Amino acid sequence: MAATVNDTDGARAGYGSLLRTRGALSFLLPGFLARQPFAMLTIGILLLVNDTTGSYGTAGTVSATAGVAMALFAPLSGKLADRFGQAAVLIPGVVVHAAAISLLTALALSHAPLWALLAAAVPAGASTPQIGPMVRARWAAKLDGSPLMPTAAAFESVTDEFTFVIGPVLATALCTGVHPAAGLIAEAALTLIGGLVFASQRRTQPVPAGRAAADGGTKSVSALSVPGVRVLAITMLGIGTVFGGMQVSMTAFTKELGEPGLNGLMYGTFAAGNMIAGIVCGAIAWKSSAQRRLLTAYPLLVLATTPLWAAHALPLLGAAGLLVGLCIAPSLITGYTLVEKLVPASARTEAFTWLTGAVGLGQAAGATVGGRLIDAHGASTGFLVPLGGTALALVVLLGLRKALTPKGESVVAARGVGHREPVSVD
Repeated sequence: MAATVNDTDGARAGYGSLLRTRGALSFLLPGFLARQPFAMLTIGILLLVNDTTGSYGTAGTVSATAGVAMALFAPLSGKLADRFGQAAVLIPGVVVHAAAISLLTALALSHAPLWALLAAAVPAGASTPQIGPMVRARWAAKLDGSPLMPTAAAFESVTDEFTFVIGPVLATALCTGVHPAAGLIAEAALTLIGGLVFASQRRTQPVPAGRAAADGGTKSVSALSVPGVRVLAITMLGIGTVFGGMQVSMTAFTKELGEPGLNGLMYGTFAAGNMIAGIVCGAIAWKSSAQRRLLTAYPLLVLATTPLWAAHALPLLGAAGLLVGLCIAPSLITGYTLVEKLVPASARTEAFTWLTGAVGLGQAAGATVGGRLIDAHGASTGFLVPLGGTALALVVLLGLRKALTPKGESVVAARGVGHREPVSVD
């Protein structure tokens, strides 16, 4: 993956240039606040339900149900945002989410049966606001065709991972130090306040596809009709199993060693590795194509997950988690960068939500399978989930890699051989 640092034709691939983009800070700052709850939701559910039921399997199932609902409804949210505008979807969504979280919390504290917790988890997950995809869609609208787009994708990956550094630590500290329900209560409050502030920034939201079509623009298409989006969704599904498997396994591992308060720190170390790698990736102007980088980075991620199950002490687990985090960012960044190349502007929010939803679905599956393995065989076995999930996704990625070549781009250029930029085929 050859690269040159901060050197592109026509624009400097640096964060300074990116942040000087007109109007960027108006949606970045409220967007950062509004996306914090995304990293608090599943771990908040996991910790609360485990406290009230005493079972990681049950807690993982409830958390997974919320994750599956989020994954299934996120693309619909993205499609509606593309068509009617982000604010029109976000304002009612955050109100519903806050109410659903309040109901789930009350049921858990009253020791309601599992079926009731699962029923409440569905609207809690389905109404999760898709702030990250909405921010990415705003970047794509502003930087369409700009060499700064990969930098924006890296910046968003760093922001996501910074969120996953802060979110789990905050949720864990609130749940263990204040009250088992405090993490979810904070999640609901931040979602409501941050979401409404972000929605108020209407000037920077992409033009709704419905209005664009009325003005004679391109007709809206479904993002999932693009083959490359389906392949990217599967790769993100594999990455999601890493997040879910790591989350439940680290929770169980630290508790097994008698140090439950270190759970947030351990998961934060893993997320910090992702953040560090994202910062580095964003400071580089890559010579090779995004397709080639993804096909190089994803196998490295699979290899990095291999030693997790063998770590039997917190320092070893921290080091292994840091390595996995370092290997996730390149795959995430290139996946989101490819969306800008593969998908028409009228469907990008939907496409980003398919990818984000796939991560959430994989996270839910990872938490569920990991929880069952932990209950049956101990904390270390849960770390087999990230390895299995990414290995299966890699098989699909390699088999369908041609779908990641954008139309109008030659096969040679897509492989990044001998070219600094994609070569058009006329």
